[in-house]
Amino acid sequence: MKVGFMGTPDFAVPVLEALISAGHQICCVITQPDRARNRGKKVIFSPVKTAAVEHGIDVLQPEKIKGDETVFRFLQEQNPDIIVVAAYGQIIPKSILDLPKYGCVNVHASLLPKLRGASPIQHAILQGERETGVTIMQMAEGLDTGDMIAKVRTEVGRKNGQELHDELAHLGAELLTETLPLIEAGKIAPEKQDDSMATYAGLITKGDGKIDFSRTPQEIERQIRAFDPWPGAYCGYGDGQMKIWKAECLDGERKGVPGEICGVSDEGIDILCGGGILRVEEIQLPGKKRIEVKAFLRGNFIEKGRILG
Repeated sequence: MKVGFMGTPDFAVPVLEALISAGHQICCVITQPDRARNRGKKVIFSPVKTAAVEHGIDVLQPEKIKGDETVFRFLQEQNPDIIVVAAYGQIIPKSILDLPKYGCVNVHASLLPKLRGASPIQHAILQGERETGVTIMQMAEGLDTGDMIAKVRTEVGRKNGQELHDELAHLGAELLTETLPLIEAGKIAPEKQDDSMATYAGLITKGDGKIDFSRTPQEIERQIRAFDPWPGAYCGYGDGQMKIWKAECLDGERKGVPGEICGVSDEGIDILCGGGILRVEEIQLPGKKRIEVKAFLRGNFIEKGRILG
């Protein structure tokens, strides 16, 4: 098939690569504009742009796709059979949705109608979902409201955000390449979403990583996994912050206030939470690398009774 592709972050790259490997003709790639990132404000290509350039594919980077006639005319000239969207980051206008012969399909990292929106992977972990997956969806004007074409499932388990992200990206890529020939052959049976079952996963911000120790250890442990690698789960420590990268929940109760360190050993730092104890096993202090607590304690002292903010 002649495919137009829209995507921006790392999640979309395996999808693009799978389309190329499957022999589809990628006529164009549309991605978000280059942005200045990191402390040096160096302008960096999106992961999708980097992949497209490596394959010699034309790239278009509109600041805002809605209402941009240049984008519409460009796609008209390219005349794709279908447009594949994977984490593009902008709402696609109806004029573009209706343009290709087979419309636009989206590779969405949840089992729709659950977790519509921008950050379904993190929210699957945060909400304690037992399973999640990828849905191939025929795009409509609403936010992830289109008819479902295909799904693949996986267990969430104890995976962190990065591990689940990478798994779903590859599962989505495989599912898409299996689904496109069925779309072309007219062998799909789209299923409408039950809007009454819909849940939403809004954008994650840096502030979402702040730990509230009055919450249960189970909730905090999921927060730690969900926000690995970004924005990271953190708490106040002295005059700065401590990021917590790995922890487990302990049975039992001890007297004290939420955030109080009630035990320190090579096994970890035990912190009182709402209704339980969180054992922290891997931390990071400002300007330092991630380190296991056991290794950190060889050259550092953590005071029992201290309260983390």
